Amino acid sequence: MPAEREVIDLDEHNQRSTTTGSVVSDGLLTRRKMSVGLVAAFVAGGVLGGLGVSELRDAREERERRASVALVAVPVSIAGESSDVSGVLQMDGQLAVTNAGQAPVTVRTAAGQGPGAQVRDTGASQVLGPGDTGLIDVELRFECATAFESSILPMRFSVETDDRQVREIDYPVALVGSVWHARAEQPCARTSVG
Repeated sequence: MPAEREVIDLDEHNQRSTTTGSVVSDGLLTRRKMSVGLVAAFVAGGVLGGLGVSELRDAREERERRASVALVAVPVSIAGESSDVSGVLQMDGQLAVTNAGQAPVTVRTAAGQGPGAQVRDTGASQVLGPGDTGLIDVELRFECATAFESSILPMRFSVETDDRQVREIDYPVALVGSVWHARAEQPCARTSVG
């Protein structure tokens, strides 16, 4: 009579038949299911991660677009004149400022200074949408002997963007040949003679 096993061998694998008659271990089947699950999770994670990265990039580009500022400024008018010192002309003028950027901005201040020339805004803010042009009232002070020796006047604008960030923008304004230059020539000629 054959002896029955009284000891359980833990190294033996529990095996069962499949429909085709082959023998597959439960551990191997479990590992295959786990591998398929891991591959599926990896693919799903890759797709979701790619979408997330794309969304983050789009959001960053939108923030950068809204924070970027581009201005163009041109002297457009000048009026009145006074002089408290011989050879110095004080006038009121306007500066046309165009928002060349893609987001609305508020121009808070405008000031310029060059050899013999000073320009400063009168304190009124200007809200400009993309492509809009607004007029900024400015006070001008020209020392007739030197104001127009340089063809440009460096201007600095303080601009608040849509996301409430304040940026300082430098823009060179054409001074020689401008309306300001043309209108100041005759009064400067009078003050230098008198």
